Amino acid sequence: MARTGRRPGGGSGTQQAILDAARTAFTEFGYDGATIRGIAGKAGVDPALVHHYFGTKEHLFVAAMELPFEPSVLLPTLLEPGLDGLGERLVRMLLSIWDGMGEQNPFAALLRSAMTHERAAAMFREFATSAIFSTVVKAIDADRPELRTGMVASQIAGLVMTRYLLKLPAMVEATPDELVAGIGPTLQRYLTEPLNLPTG
Repeated sequence: MARTGRRPGGGSGTQQAILDAARTAFTEFGYDGATIRGIAGKAGVDPALVHHYFGTKEHLFVAAMELPFEPSVLLPTLLEPGLDGLGERLVRMLLSIWDGMGEQNPFAALLRSAMTHERAAAMFREFATSAIFSTVVKAIDADRPELRTGMVASQIAGLVMTRYLLKLPAMVEATPDELVAGIGPTLQRYLTEPLNLPTG
C-alpha cells in the first residue's frame, strides 16, 4: 500500500519537491500571493521543513527561480558605504554578476518571460518591489524616493536589455569601466541630486 501523508525530511528529494512546488506557486499566485504554508502543502511537507531548508520566502524565491543574487545579502553591501558613489557601485555590481554567468543565465529567461507574459511580469514586479525597491527607497534621503528608485531601475533595465538580451554590438563591446563611467553618474543623479521636475 502506498504511503500517504506529509513527506518526511530527507535531503535533496524533499528540497527538489519544495522547489518544484515553489515555482508552481510563484507562477500561479505571484510573489505576494504565494505563501510558505501553501508551498509546503503542494510539496507534501511541513512548513517548518521549508523554513529549515530555505529560510525566508525571499530565499526560496531566489532558489526556485535560480536568481544570481539574494537582495537581502547584496543590498546591505551596496548601501553600507552610503549614497555617495552608489550609482557606480550598482552598475559595477550588475556587470560583475551578469558577465560572470556567461551564456548559461536562467535570470535572462525569467526576464524574457516577464516581458511577454503578464503573470510573469507581475511575479517579478512584486518580488522586486518587496525585496529590492523598498530597501532602496528607505535609503534615499531626498524628495520623491519612489520615483528616483524607479528611474534607477529604468536605467538598469536598459543596460540589461541592450547588453545582454538584445546584445547591441556597442554595448557588448564596451568594457565594464566604460559602462560604469558612462551610466553610473546618471544613476547617482537620480539617487541624490535635484531632479528639476516640472511643477504645476
